[in-house]
Amino acid sequence: MNFEIKEKNSVYIGKPSGWIDTNAAPEFLEAIRQLEAQAGKSIQLDCTDLEYICSLGLRGLLKLKKESVAKGGTLELTNVQPEVMNILRMTGFDKLLTIL
Repeated sequence: MNFEIKEKNSVYIGKPSGWIDTNAAPEFLEAIRQLEAQAGKSIQLDCTDLEYICSLGLRGLLKLKKESVAKGGTLELTNVQPEVMNILRMTGFDKLLTIL
């Protein structure tokens, strides 16, 4: 699992790639903490290269969203691949997160 963070036009973009499973979840959660520091701003997760996300990863996304919204920011997921979208739908996270 890799995770890149960049800023473009006042939007913080995180780009996870590969599998976020129980082995990679701690690394993903640390990357999420870095994005939480930008809470209150627009945050996007570009999921183009994300192949799988486990329940720990989903909880990290929910925590990031709550933190962002509490501080007046937003969290959006973009380019969600079909396999990950199926996970989001099965868990009901498609109704909790903004997916573009």
